[in-house]
Amino acid sequence: MDEPATESDGVADIRITRDDSTGSQRVAAGIWARATAKRDSLLVPAPVEKKLPGIQHRLSTGAGSLHVAHLRGEPAGFALVVTHESVLELVYLAVAPEAWGAGIGRSLLAYTEDLARVTGVGGLELWVIDDNKRAVQVYERSGWKSTDDRKISAGRLERRLVKELSRELN
Repeated sequence: MDEPATESDGVADIRITRDDSTGSQRVAAGIWARATAKRDSLLVPAPVEKKLPGIQHRLSTGAGSLHVAHLRGEPAGFALVVTHESVLELVYLAVAPEAWGAGIGRSLLAYTEDLARVTGVGGLELWVIDDNKRAVQVYERSGWKSTDDRKISAGRLERRLVKELSRELN
């Protein structure tokens, strides 16, 4: 499968690459732990070992892939996607808090959209914590639409968002 362009939204300092290695899985788990701690106003992030099994589980299916964003050469965010028959599911997207506002989230979203087009699926879907206003705003500004689908996951209400795609590459 072809990979999409690695620079998005004209942000030349951001490079995104697929890397399913154990080292990148640990980096992603650390970013996820720091981002969720900041989001939830926790003083200390969860240990990497607590976040790592979720990432490893999604990659173990063979349909998942990990894509790491680097800002000026340093890991700053990631997206974990799972390819289904008709959609690309964005399972995890996280940006290191120290890189918030640098365009990493927008770049990862553009990258995953291009990846979905290359994969040949018709759209994208994700679940987001309903009260995660920062994330919901980023997704909606990028053209994602909220559905009526809701679920409780780990004790928190989540909503499903979708994005239909044209078949043309940007």
